[in-house]
Amino acid sequence: MNDAFHDVAHLGHVELLTPEFEKSLWFFTELLAMREVSRDGDSAYLHAWDDYEHHTIKLTASPTSGVGKVALRASSEAALQRRVAAIEASGHGIGWHDGGPGLGPTYAFTDPDGHPMDIYFESEWHVPSDESRPALKNQADRFPGVGVNARRLDHVNFLAADVALNGNFTAETLGGRATEQIRLNSGKLGAQWFTFTNKSYDLVYSEDWTGSNGRLHHIAFATDTREDILKAADIFLENGIHIESGPHKHAIQQTFFLYVYEPGGNRIELCNSGARMILAPDWKTVEWTEADRAKGQAWGMKTIETFHTHGTPPVAVPAH
Repeated sequence: MNDAFHDVAHLGHVELLTPEFEKSLWFFTELLAMREVSRDGDSAYLHAWDDYEHHTIKLTASPTSGVGKVALRASSEAALQRRVAAIEASGHGIGWHDGGPGLGPTYAFTDPDGHPMDIYFESEWHVPSDESRPALKNQADRFPGVGVNARRLDHVNFLAADVALNGNFTAETLGGRATEQIRLNSGKLGAQWFTFTNKSYDLVYSEDWTGSNGRLHHIAFATDTREDILKAADIFLENGIHIESGPHKHAIQQTFFLYVYEPGGNRIELCNSGARMILAPDWKTVEWTEADRAKGQAWGMKTIETFHTHGTPPVAVPAH
């Protein structure tokens, strides 16, 4: 196992770009039950009820959809300095900057595909308002009790022109561990799932069939139960939100899931992975073949075509 494993504590937050700012804000606050904690120019900072940090999503008005930045929290100041040194040695570093509300010194970089990323350690914990103060002191905020009740940010899935190249960067430079992957008949990697913790996965790279760089496949939020996801499907149906796929169960990682498009066009997943954790220190990456994947998801539902073609920002999709 890479000595850098656990230098990244977890996925911190995501900046999401939207050309439909007010509609996207409605989606996250009214349907997913996030609270707006601050506003800065064209950006709103939104907090999922049990995320301990200042914000979960930075929602930014933009001419197009996509991911503005994905931020990782280091496990210590020393770990931050180690990862920054490794990033600079890789040639993908950009430099230090003010991380914005709730954050201390932050280092900007990209992965080989060009996705903008940050890494930081100093972090301001969420302080609930009088109205949102929880009954239990070990909870970040009051349980909303409305809408989907998204609990926390779970993972990000990036589209990439070269999965292996980005996977090597994640493993060698960031200290991620590949828990599962898809190997195509050609020998190429079609997708890889990485963890920085004992969760089954935090960051995913999937092959971008368009050959484009720097695009987003989806961001995912955790729910308490599978039943929350079933209720979410009804909430999205009643509110005119496009349901792309699910509710169903993935074969890879065994996650119960629902995919929708938020009003700005970004794919959002609601997920519940149950009690599945990666506890083995010598975990061996599970590899799936094209024949395995042709069987569909865990209970037989075939993966729909748009799962391989829709990403943000949108680009022309060639025949595959």
